[in-house]
Amino acid sequence: MPARTWRKPLDSDKIKPPKGEVHIIANRCKGCGYCIEFCPRDVLDTSEELNERGVHLPKVIDESKCTLCRFCTAICPDFAIFIKEKNCKDGC
Repeated sequence: MPARTWRKPLDSDKIKPPKGEVHIIANRCKGCGYCIEFCPRDVLDTSEELNERGVHLPKVIDESKCTLCRFCTAICPDFAIFIKEKNCKDGC
């Protein structure tokens, strides 16, 4: 029998994980794809949209999966992506 590698926290019904709002600065992006490749929650994918440089931009496919880890922000060499915390007072 395989070992359990994950367990549910006891207070998971009371605490909601933070939600992020992804912002991409199109003209800074050089299309390296690091943000897409290394996103742990698969929030981003390549779009058909081109920027001034003629590269395909990342697009947000499911923003509800974003947990505000900000790894995409840290890994982007051109500072072309940033995350803001959503204000979820009304329930996201």
